[in-house]
Amino acid sequence: MTDRLISADKVEGTTVYNPSGDKLGSINTVMIDKMSGKVAYADMSFGGFLGIGDSHHPLPWSMLKYDDNKGGYVVNLDKKVLEGAPTYDAKDRVNWEDEAWGRKVHDYYGVPPFWM
Repeated sequence: MTDRLISADKVEGTTVYNPSGDKLGSINTVMIDKMSGKVAYADMSFGGFLGIGDSHHPLPWSMLKYDDNKGGYVVNLDKKVLEGAPTYDAKDRVNWEDEAWGRKVHDYYGVPPFWM
C-alpha cells in the first residue's frame, strides 16, 4: 500500500472539485506520455446526465491536486471557465499527439505543456 501512488483505474471516475468544493465533473481517463512516463492530461467529463450529453475537457495533469479530505482532485477553476475551455464530445476523435491542439489546451489554462 502507498499514499503517493495510484493506479490509473482508480483515478478514473474520481470527482474533480473547484477550491470552493463545487463538483466540476469526474475523470474519465488519464493520458500518459509513453516516452517520458508523465501523466499528460486528465480527461474530465462535465455536464450531462448519466454520461448522456456530457462534454469532455482535457485538463493538464499539472493543474490537479489531490485532496484527501474531499477524496478527489481539486483544480483552481470555476464552471464558467470550463464552459469556454477546449472540449470535445465522446463521439469525437481527438488526436492527443497534435502539438497545436495540445498548445491550445495548455495556453487556455495558462500552464506550460507537459512536453517542455
